[in-house]
Amino acid sequence: MMPADTARLVCAALLLCLPVTGLALSSDRDQPIHIEADSAVLMEKEGLSTYTGNVKIRQGTLELHGDTMTVYNTDNNIDKIVLTGSPATIVQRPEGGDDDLHAEAGQMEYRADEEHIILTGAARIWQADGKEFRSEKIIYNIRTNTVNAGDSTSGDRVHITLQPKKKADENGEPGSE
Repeated sequence: MMPADTARLVCAALLLCLPVTGLALSSDRDQPIHIEADSAVLMEKEGLSTYTGNVKIRQGTLELHGDTMTVYNTDNNIDKIVLTGSPATIVQRPEGGDDDLHAEAGQMEYRADEEHIILTGAARIWQADGKEFRSEKIIYNIRTNTVNAGDSTSGDRVHITLQPKKKADENGEPGSE
């Protein structure tokens, strides 16, 4: 069982992958999606689009970067999005937050039918306050709001870093420890 603060951090960071699919945080959901890449191939009949070379996606505060992004869809509904890179990255400022959430992995895959986001290959999620979650594979189930990381059969280890809460000074203000 993971600590509640870490579970919230992981869930919030993984939800950052969703704006491309129309499930964005409310502050970004209504913003246009901007995609830049060195090249793009759009095959409407096949339900496939591929963006390659320094791929950048921006929607409001959400920014994704990778080497390649492939979008699979049926009847204009997204089935799967795969973003790969060295690493692929996500950064977003959460609503009402002061610090950006960051995530990176060799591959990030959103599976709409299973409502899963899968980060593989040195997957890492962190915030500026020092909270960090690392594993070779992190799976987030959107429907059940659960995180599954690591695999005991492969020897993969899960690494979590939590910073101690800052003590309040005599006036009730957060300390500077």
